[in-house]
Amino acid sequence: MSDAVTTPIVPERIDAFSQLQLAAPLARAVAELGYESMTPIQAQAIPVVLQGRDVMGAAQTGTGKTAAFSLPLLQRMLAHENTSTSPARHPVRALVLLPTRELADQVAQSIKSYAKHTQLRCTVVFGGMDMKPQTLELKRGVEILVATPGRLLDHIEAKNAVLNQVEYVVLDEADRMLDIGFLPDLQRILSFLPKQRTTLLFSATFSPEIRRLANSYLQDPVTIEVARPNATASTVEQHFYSVADEDKRHALHQILRQRGMKQAFVFVNSKLGCARLARSLEREGLNTTALHGDKSQDERLKALDSFKKGEVDLLVCTDVAARGLDIKDVPAVFNFDIPFNAEDYIHRIGRTGRAGASGLAVSFVSKSDGRLMADLEKLLKAKIELEPVEFEEDAPDIRKQGRINDGRRMYAADEVPDEPRGPSAGRGRPEGERPRDTQRAERPPRRDYARPQPVSRDPFFDKPYEAPSASQDNAPAWEPSVARPARSISANIKPKRRVAALFKTDPLPEPVPETVRESAPETTHV
Repeated sequence: MSDAVTTPIVPERIDAFSQLQLAAPLARAVAELGYESMTPIQAQAIPVVLQGRDVMGAAQTGTGKTAAFSLPLLQRMLAHENTSTSPARHPVRALVLLPTRELADQVAQSIKSYAKHTQLRCTVVFGGMDMKPQTLELKRGVEILVATPGRLLDHIEAKNAVLNQVEYVVLDEADRMLDIGFLPDLQRILSFLPKQRTTLLFSATFSPEIRRLANSYLQDPVTIEVARPNATASTVEQHFYSVADEDKRHALHQILRQRGMKQAFVFVNSKLGCARLARSLEREGLNTTALHGDKSQDERLKALDSFKKGEVDLLVCTDVAARGLDIKDVPAVFNFDIPFNAEDYIHRIGRTGRAGASGLAVSFVSKSDGRLMADLEKLLKAKIELEPVEFEEDAPDIRKQGRINDGRRMYAADEVPDEPRGPSAGRGRPEGERPRDTQRAERPPRRDYARPQPVSRDPFFDKPYEAPSASQDNAPAWEPSVARPARSISANIKPKRRVAALFKTDPLPEPVPETVRESAPETTHV
């Protein structure tokens, strides 16, 4: 076991990581990553976290909040560093909770890069993946556990994660973690933790309701705000264009062409709209991939990795990618749909202009977005001016390229099919490409088919309707007319049905009518 590491003496004002007097393994890792000067949130939060105080930090996106809580936690946890292979010597001492899987994986990679020269262990658990590899990592013992709430509860119920020795709890993107959707899971997780702990909350947006709720989880917190609340990054150039829904893709193509952009985020509000837009842009010649919640975790990680490597031009995504993702040198973000939640706009445009770089944020506003724009103006506390989009006349209309909804094939001006494949071939060609008489001359002659002979009809069906005569007693024509026998008994009495008998018997005498019985003379017996 290494010697106890004391908290470094921090000067009153620090601007560089060299002034922090970090432990040698951490200072070496920071130097290898190229960190020199500190951002405002790092300069104010790191000294407070080193003192063991609770912190609620609000800063703009892309200002290095991950390093602001990771480095001081690792510095304080070096006192528990050891080389033992026993899992009991490596209990969970720091818990980092995040709302999305991609953000959890990114934060875990950052912490591992900071602690690579130490004996501290770090792992990440999130949904959408097999639990067995995660269980093996937890059974080996880890000091720093990065997790999403749902999967962490699964491991707690399976007795894979024991949190009774946790000393530090970090809620990154705290406004979303304290949202009504995550709050029940978060309360269950906090019930497994010790009462005495250090809690850190970091986010780019904090509403008054979230602030009141956050104070219930903190003990004498230090509030750090390095910018105006809910402020956008100053390095991002913002534009709002008034565009109809059917012209948004055309406007997207024109802005990409005019600005010469190679990569960009395109945010939409729904998973179905994300998949449809990605397919449409792919058909229109842009290398595009989709990222939304209906994709498997492997597909989401592959899409994100291909975008980071530059293999994909456009990443069409929902708000699952709006928070925390740190991808360098992304020049632009397009809001194809105005977000339903105004705070998500700040996180969306924070995917560009990170770490002091410049970026562009373009939002397409349709007539139905009036209420959403009013909420956004209220959050930003500024009046938003809409700009018109002037489409270039000589630019090809992307709505006439590729397949359209009526099922026909439309061709661009330089695209000609090889051979006409039938009488309807060539209908989608632009006018002026071939004269109509040439097309008709090249068509194969039509085959002459003999006109089918009319089928002979029965002349009975051509006769007019004739009412039946009274002599037929209204009987149908297909039934033979049978004279009904006169009956001497009442019509309401049904006659007995004759049934074959097993034994031969004398036939019963026929009944004598009553009229005959009355007329017969009476016989006197002597």
